[in-house]
Amino acid sequence: MSGLFAAVGLAPLSLLAIALMTFGAAAIRGLTGFGMAIILVPLLGLVIPPAMAVTLAIFLQLLIGPVGLRVILADADRTSALTIALVAMVATPLGIALLKVTPMDAARLVIAGIAILAFALVLLPPHADGHKPGRLATGLTGIASGVLTGFAAMPGPPVVPYYLRQSLPPAVARASMMLVFFGTAIAGSAASLAMGVASMRTVWLALILFLPMLAGNWVGG
Repeated sequence: MSGLFAAVGLAPLSLLAIALMTFGAAAIRGLTGFGMAIILVPLLGLVIPPAMAVTLAIFLQLLIGPVGLRVILADADRTSALTIALVAMVATPLGIALLKVTPMDAARLVIAGIAILAFALVLLPPHADGHKPGRLATGLTGIASGVLTGFAAMPGPPVVPYYLRQSLPPAVARASMMLVFFGTAIAGSAASLAMGVASMRTVWLALILFLPMLAGNWVGG
C-alpha cells in the first residue's frame, strides 16, 4: 500500500478525503447529468494544487464518459451537442494555457468564482416555448465551454443553461450535456498531457478514483 501512496504523492488520509469528495460529486452527476466538476474541483483544490485538481477532474470525466454512452447518443440532441463539443474541444487548450500561467492562489479564487457563477446560471428563467439558440449562441457556448474546461475542468456553466432554458425533455437535455462533457474531457486530457500541465501521477490517481466515482454515479442514477 505504501507504494500506492508514493505513486500518487498523497498521504492515506488525503487520498481517502479525495475519494469521498469524488464519490459525492459523482453522485450529483448521476442524478442530474452535470455538476461533478463544479463541486469537485474547488474541494480538490483544498488538498492538491489547482492545476492538478483541474486535470484530475478532466481525467475522471474522461473515464466516466463512456458509462451509458449508448443511451446518451440515443437521447441527445446530437446536432447541437456535437457542434458545441467540437468547438469546445478546439478551445480547450486555450483554457489550459491560461491555467498554466495563473498563480496558484489566484487560480483557486477564480475557480471558486466560476463554481458559484455556475449555480447562479442554473437559476436563469427558461426561454419562451419553441426557442432555439442560433449558430452564434451555439458557437459562443462551445468556446466558453472549452476555455472553462481547460482552466477549471468546468464545461458546464455555459452548456447547462443552453439546454435547461430550452423546452426540451429532461432526458434529451441531460444526454446532450453529457455528450458535450465527454468531448471536452477527451480534448482536455490530451491537451493537458501534451502541454505538460498533467503528469502520470495524475493519471494514476484518476484510475484509483474510478471505482468511488463509478459507485457515486450509480447511487446518483
